[in-house]
Amino acid sequence: MTESTGKSSTGKRVILRTRVEAEASLPPVSPPPFNGVDENIPPGIRLAGAWSWRLIVIAAALAVLIFLIIQLRLIVIPLLVAVLVSALLVPFVGFLQRHRWPKGLAVATAMLGTLVIVAGLITLATTQIADGTAGLSARLSETYNNFRGFLSGAPLNLSETDINRYLEQGWTAIQNDSQVFISGALSVGTTVGHLLTGLLLALFSLLFILIDGKTIWAWIVRLFPRRAQLAVNGAGVAGWTTLGNFAKVQILVASIDAVGIGLGAALLGVPMAIPIGILVFLGSFIPIIGAVATGIVAVVIALFFNSWVTALLMLGVVLLVQQVEGHVLQPLIMGTAVKVHPLGVVLVVAAGALLAGIPGALFAVPIAAVINVMTSYLAGGSWREGADLTQATTGSTLWRTVPRRPGYRQRSIQINHGKH
Repeated sequence: MTESTGKSSTGKRVILRTRVEAEASLPPVSPPPFNGVDENIPPGIRLAGAWSWRLIVIAAALAVLIFLIIQLRLIVIPLLVAVLVSALLVPFVGFLQRHRWPKGLAVATAMLGTLVIVAGLITLATTQIADGTAGLSARLSETYNNFRGFLSGAPLNLSETDINRYLEQGWTAIQNDSQVFISGALSVGTTVGHLLTGLLLALFSLLFILIDGKTIWAWIVRLFPRRAQLAVNGAGVAGWTTLGNFAKVQILVASIDAVGIGLGAALLGVPMAIPIGILVFLGSFIPIIGAVATGIVAVVIALFFNSWVTALLMLGVVLLVQQVEGHVLQPLIMGTAVKVHPLGVVLVVAAGALLAGIPGALFAVPIAAVINVMTSYLAGGSWREGADLTQATTGSTLWRTVPRRPGYRQRSIQINHGKH
């Protein structure tokens, strides 16, 4: 023990002597010249000024980036859709290739399977809506008469003259604002053209990502300086893993919401239960906003086609499903999958909706999750040692998102070492 202590103290003296010799060999540093201004500014003001101009530059760069994205939204949105869908299909294509499927056949199967599923959902919803709207005029007439009876009864006790006057005022307001509807009808052709163009661009981008995604990513990495390529590649792999986790878990959450609300509508006798379930499934991809909007649609359908009692029961089903999602599914699965706090999710969705409407709300959470994971990876510095991410990305996606007990990993490592 004394010998080891002596060796350590000797090493410290050698290091100290080397450091002193190095400092002595450096040229003397001359103090900055006095100009009568800098020396009179308090250190806190200097620090605040240094932070301020850097934050202004960052904010200006972000503003330019957001402006360019909004101007190029007809290209950016289909590309983001292709990347999000490819996060689901790339593992499936890899699974088929590992089972000795040719790459072209695996890619074609993934693409055609996705198109068949989407077309099947649209066809099923359209057929159910057509069947559910049979006799719609009679039902609307009955609902209208019941509504007039409600207005003329207690507690409002409106007369027929008052009801007709209010209806005339509403019709006049619609006629005065008819220009909005006309301009909206004229823009339908442009919107349909943009939709078809975006769909073709998304399919084209998805095809090439599935065929040559690794080569495209390698080309992007080579655009960075050589010293930063390892960090960029590792951050990209971490972000891609998080994006895949988000897509898979979001499909699970959306399916649970759709089954719960659709089954509740079917049990209550609400028409078009299957279209309601499909609408809930699609709307659940927009956190918070989508669930509320689709729930309101289900309640309105129950009110128009059934009764106010059924509408209240449907509202209870929607609230129950949303409570299960908000207190069980989102914290347990989605929260740990995207590594974003629920308050952050709300703020990010609101900001995305204000900047880019529905597409902004749809892509806000995955973009925030990917940026969060990538910056955490870069700040962690594990890329300096060339850390391998394959160990962190193996296993079931669902169970990787479940929070583990404190010390679970350490005990698992000890058990595994004991077995070996």
